[in-house]
Amino acid sequence: MRTCSYLLENGEASYGVATDNGIRDVSDSLKGRYPTLRDVLAANALKELEITTGGSTILDAASITMLPPITRPDKIICIGLNYMSHIKETGREKPKYPSIFTRYPDSVLGQGATLLRPKVSDKFDFEGELAVVIGKPARHISADDALGFVAGYSCFNDGSIRDFQRHTSQFWAGKSFQDSGSMGPWLVTPDDVGQLDHLMLETRLNGEQVQSTSIGDLAFSVPEIIAYLSTVITLLPGDVIATGTPSGVGLFREPQLWMKPGDTVEVEITDLGTLRNTIEDEV
Repeated sequence: MRTCSYLLENGEASYGVATDNGIRDVSDSLKGRYPTLRDVLAANALKELEITTGGSTILDAASITMLPPITRPDKIICIGLNYMSHIKETGREKPKYPSIFTRYPDSVLGQGATLLRPKVSDKFDFEGELAVVIGKPARHISADDALGFVAGYSCFNDGSIRDFQRHTSQFWAGKSFQDSGSMGPWLVTPDDVGQLDHLMLETRLNGEQVQSTSIGDLAFSVPEIIAYLSTVITLLPGDVIATGTPSGVGLFREPQLWMKPGDTVEVEITDLGTLRNTIEDEV
């Protein structure tokens, strides 16, 4: 099942199920109980959502504005240096433990939105990533059990302001600029996703491939990441984990390649669809 969040034509936030024929909006009765998709996850009600939207009216795509599938996650946790190919291009060794930083939810937009290159920098880089969304509280769980706590997967662009990222050893400053990242178009449940190691991630800038790697190249697998994080904090329904980006980022190219106004960036992952955004300058 593919679920998504969006703004209706009247500006009201809603969510629904994406089908091959279009998006079926949530029923009024269900939305009264679960105002957001995050609430659906917390109530373990995805199956109920699928059933109740079965006969819903299909929305006109032109009448909605896509949002990140989870609009207000409790937290977005990002993993750095987590593809062997990316570790190699940075000239580093595989870290002993996952490299973790956080990103603020209001820095992330949805499918079709315009990402902003900030006034203070022109070093705006792309990072195509696999996002994992937690479906139920997870604390001190094993890697063997970790996938049972996953609600679904999505595409993620961890848009990075590279000079600010390198101001200190902490990545936060370069990773949370307003409207610099994106997630979507859907949250795809695990039953509609093949084996993670067999998925392919591709990032394109203006139609040209800039990243292409198997998810199997992850230095720390999705189960290992979830298990490790759960030893530190309780992961909650709707929490987003961005699992890292492969090689090919603009920072390590010769010459360096930055996103600029007028560009279109796409992140495509097998079974998860294509996340597409354009770039503009911050006003």
